[in-house]
Amino acid sequence: MSIGAFLHAGKDNEMPREVSDAEGITWTCIQAFAGLGNDPEKTDAARVDGTRNQVHVVCTPSGGAKSVRVELAEDWETSLSNDELLQAVRSQLAEEASASQV
Repeated sequence: MSIGAFLHAGKDNEMPREVSDAEGITWTCIQAFAGLGNDPEKTDAARVDGTRNQVHVVCTPSGGAKSVRVELAEDWETSLSNDELLQAVRSQLAEEASASQV
């Protein structure tokens, strides 16, 4: 399934968030929601297993870099600074790179 199939702006006011890193890559991040709808059972699908306040967020870069899926606080859109969001993306990229070398 493509990443596009996972993207959905759950609440009416949720929009993708864009941040740019020092390399000039613009990352567009949005809560992964699987496009399932807004009822409670389906919104739970976006949550990180075993947590009540963590959600999956997909960040897609400009250019040819790889998209990443990060686990963030449910209020990530308002609680995380741009630097904190970029750090989450960088950490996930580093983790994936390390895992692929094993």
